[in-house]
Amino acid sequence: MITIAESKHLSIQEPLLEPFGFKGDYLTELWQSVAGLRSHDGAIGIGVGVQSVLWSDDRVFSQYGEQTGNALMANATQYALMLAEHTEFDTPIDLMDRLFPEVHAFAQRSVGRDDLRATFALNALVALDQAAWSLYSKGKDAGGGFQELVPESYRSALSARQQQLGCIPLVSYNLSEEKIEQILGEGYFILKIKIGADPEQNGDPAKMLEWDKQRLSQIHRIASRFDTPYTRNGKIAYYLDANGRYDGKGRMISFLEHADRLGALESIVLLEEPFNETNVIDVSDLHVRFAADESIHNENDAQLRIEMGYKAIALKPIAKTMSMSLKIAKLARDKGIHCFCADLTANPVLADWNKTLAAQLPPLPELKIGVLEANGQQNYRNWERMKSWHPYSDASWITPNKGLFTLDDSFFNVMGGALEIGSEYENRLYGRGEQTK
Repeated sequence: MITIAESKHLSIQEPLLEPFGFKGDYLTELWQSVAGLRSHDGAIGIGVGVQSVLWSDDRVFSQYGEQTGNALMANATQYALMLAEHTEFDTPIDLMDRLFPEVHAFAQRSVGRDDLRATFALNALVALDQAAWSLYSKGKDAGGGFQELVPESYRSALSARQQQLGCIPLVSYNLSEEKIEQILGEGYFILKIKIGADPEQNGDPAKMLEWDKQRLSQIHRIASRFDTPYTRNGKIAYYLDANGRYDGKGRMISFLEHADRLGALESIVLLEEPFNETNVIDVSDLHVRFAADESIHNENDAQLRIEMGYKAIALKPIAKTMSMSLKIAKLARDKGIHCFCADLTANPVLADWNKTLAAQLPPLPELKIGVLEANGQQNYRNWERMKSWHPYSDASWITPNKGLFTLDDSFFNVMGGALEIGSEYENRLYGRGEQTK
């Protein structure tokens, strides 16, 4: 058992290069949460997180705005760290099971919403969870890498060892044709395309649908000029993310019929979260692989989505904790459901925590290699400075080359460095480092 003697926390506000659009709104910055845990024997574990109030509960973002919404989530992280002090845990999974209900209840009170989405609390717990895994790893012989570190009952979900991962860049609402063409020209073979835009901000679902159709036509026209050796059909693959913006099955069918007429339907390997999670709609009769993301907070939610016809699950250690991701991955493996790792515009250290899980998942059937969404380099103004804080900042696996992350033995041996302590983060928590604005 590990006993937590002390906890620390700080927030770093990182500006984005330009407004980042999804869920019908825009972000201008993302707060980075840094958590430190010190055990009674003096060992230290540090974890980092990225807050996205717009992703975790867009109602909070709309009600409070970007700054106050981020402050509310940071308060939930601080509360979780306070609860963790003087707590004993066997595994990080056990610790998260204990903390989550109280942290969620605290966040509900703070925000003033009894129906606050569980993803808000999970997002707030990411830094603490990674710090707990870092502390946990110090008492384990993890010479076999992540497989050996994960409790045995969850290891069946980790059945692969990918030597290459296709990097999935993000095509947000306002990404230009020139940038899309540049991305494809650099060798990227799968695009994550945000749909569900509200061009006039008036909530008209018919206008949203028409915008989405035009956007897909625009992107498909560009992508059709490229081919790739990494998909089964040799064509650029599409991963569409609606973030729950569609109001019903009829409009989704209309969108898919448009994709079919374009010749784009066969390129859609994933269509994520078409409907709000409270809108229970069976999709088993629609001929595309639907993926669940925000609607899944635990194994029960995953089971419900599987019963509704969803054939894939987005795992997000960087948004819902590694502990919860492993639970969901185990259930998905048992049910024959495909998993992949999606991003939340993670910083470099957190991105390699995500990469550690992605590297041990089998590829989607239409793809020849595994994939990982990673869009931090596209969106952070200070990405290079953030990368310099990574314990292995010069490692070849950090930056994709021609659209691929290449993973060698050193990556697996150190789990991407994600559980090691970077000196900059340590100084900021325990030294004299000042908070970056």
